[in-house]
Amino acid sequence: MSRLTQTLIPPQKRQTVGELNDALDLGFGETSSKRTGFLIMLTLSGVIAIAGVLTESTATVIGAMIIAPLGTPILGIALGIVTGHLSLVLRSIFWVLTGLVIVVVLGVLFSAFVATPESLATNSQVVGRTSPSLMDLVAALATGFAGGFAMCRKDLSAVLPGVAIAISLVPPLGVVGVCAGQGLWGDALGALVLFLSNVLALVIAGSIVFTMGGYAREPGSSTTANRRRAYIVVTVLAVVVAIPLAANSIAAVALARWSVTIQTITGDWLAGEKGARVYDVTWSGATATVDVTTNDGEVPPVDELQKALSTAIPAFVGVVVDAGQGVEIPVQ
Repeated sequence: MSRLTQTLIPPQKRQTVGELNDALDLGFGETSSKRTGFLIMLTLSGVIAIAGVLTESTATVIGAMIIAPLGTPILGIALGIVTGHLSLVLRSIFWVLTGLVIVVVLGVLFSAFVATPESLATNSQVVGRTSPSLMDLVAALATGFAGGFAMCRKDLSAVLPGVAIAISLVPPLGVVGVCAGQGLWGDALGALVLFLSNVLALVIAGSIVFTMGGYAREPGSSTTANRRRAYIVVTVLAVVVAIPLAANSIAAVALARWSVTIQTITGDWLAGEKGARVYDVTWSGATATVDVTTNDGEVPPVDELQKALSTAIPAFVGVVVDAGQGVEIPVQ
């Protein structure tokens, strides 16, 4: 181990590969108790997370994150890649998929308690998990490194509950099920992308930390496994997931800037109207609706507004002025 590695993972604090296997491999040691414990805690955390999402209770969702055991097989995938044990990788993937199915099915069942699909559009716990951004991936990578170090070092086990809170695994799956149960497939896909990005971030970060810890050179590690191929596959998958996250981030920034521009220009357009006010800009796809009010309910001709907007925002962006009382005026 290099001096840097020994500083990050001191030999006297380093977990043995046997201890890591016992902690992360559900097929190692007392398999029956490990697997039943995993299924029990996963089911309960799924119920708690979904209940927290539907009631918009942040504290309840955090509680579900703390007891959720999905991080165990995910880091097990990373350990299997580093030690070259394909059987561990496949076992861990199986348990991750099992967890995915259980929580999503629970979400579909609990979706029966949702009055209308529209009510989910104002649920902060749902909205926050259906439109992931690149920063979610960055946070997941940092959390994965924290989890990897916590597993490698005996003195960092106390931070594992914090890692569980920081990485969002079960709540997005609950949102996938609830949204799918209400027919909101776009939102369900967004939550699934968030879950997959978190899983891949954990695997990548865990693989790096376990490699730094020297577990690839342990006597029990495979000497014939093609680890480079595994690393390449995981990295490619991460890039595939990162592309929509990056696109979503860019779109969010662009919409925010265009919203400010539309509000400013609309305010200038209404400057001569007494009591005129410009409210929020809401988006539906690439069309912005700006809410305005005036004392008499009348607005000036939109020619000047149209001319100003045409030079400030792209032509493909639609703009509609909502003057209240059902009056909507297309501008661009």
